[in-house]
Amino acid sequence: MKGSYENQTVIITGASSGVGEGVAHHFAANGANLVLVARNKEKLYQVRDFLKQKTRVIAISMDVSKFDDCQNLVKNTLAEYSSIDILINNAGCHERGYVEENDPQNLGRMIDVNLKAPIVLSRMVLPHMTKSGCAIINVASLAGRVPVPGSAVYSASKFGLRAFTYALANELQTKAIKIATVSPGPIDTPFIMSDIDSVSDLTFSQKISTVDEVALTILRLCKNNKIEESMPKISGFFTNMTYLFPKLGSILSPLLIKKGRNAKIKLKLKK
Repeated sequence: MKGSYENQTVIITGASSGVGEGVAHHFAANGANLVLVARNKEKLYQVRDFLKQKTRVIAISMDVSKFDDCQNLVKNTLAEYSSIDILINNAGCHERGYVEENDPQNLGRMIDVNLKAPIVLSRMVLPHMTKSGCAIINVASLAGRVPVPGSAVYSASKFGLRAFTYALANELQTKAIKIATVSPGPIDTPFIMSDIDSVSDLTFSQKISTVDEVALTILRLCKNNKIEESMPKISGFFTNMTYLFPKLGSILSPLLIKKGRNAKIKLKLKK
């Protein structure tokens, strides 16, 4: 895949760590011009400074939930590179806990970051995606395929992001713009591993993906014919089955929760 994104301009949100940082490294290794976006300026600039050794890269510290910041992102990208070829909507926010126990502002921010921001940014970059090979990849979640108690609003935001992806792909089917989503389960990043106890037992009932696995999947989605990639694949299959046959989900859920609880205990013993 080396060099396969030569001189393409790639915007990556949530690029200061985790999947966003991993994706940035892989795009840099393949010759892309990068625009790295995150709120954490210190970490973002560290990633930028490292990747400058490999490719052209700028870093923009901003809040994707703010409309003006998104406008400035597009403006600054075009000023630097004159084009936008790929958008990776990766920035995410998760305030865990039951809805009735959560701060209403936290619930609203999840929708703003996880759903509104990708929609707004996608709309803003579309007029500039005029060349072949352009793509928008949305980072959703398996929680957007089956509802997860204790993550109700997060699940809702990722359900919405998947629906937006499929609908937008349909709207743009006559244009040479690839629209797709990746729906991972748990990933070995601080996003879930820094506070294991707050994460639902159900989440840990499946294989934990690595950052590299998700990042490489995103790169492949930019060029292949798939509209969605679930990770791990077996979990994607089971989420389809439980969606089609809700009673199956009721039967499997207690077993998966027990499996996940045991997995959490083992993970905590390793720490």
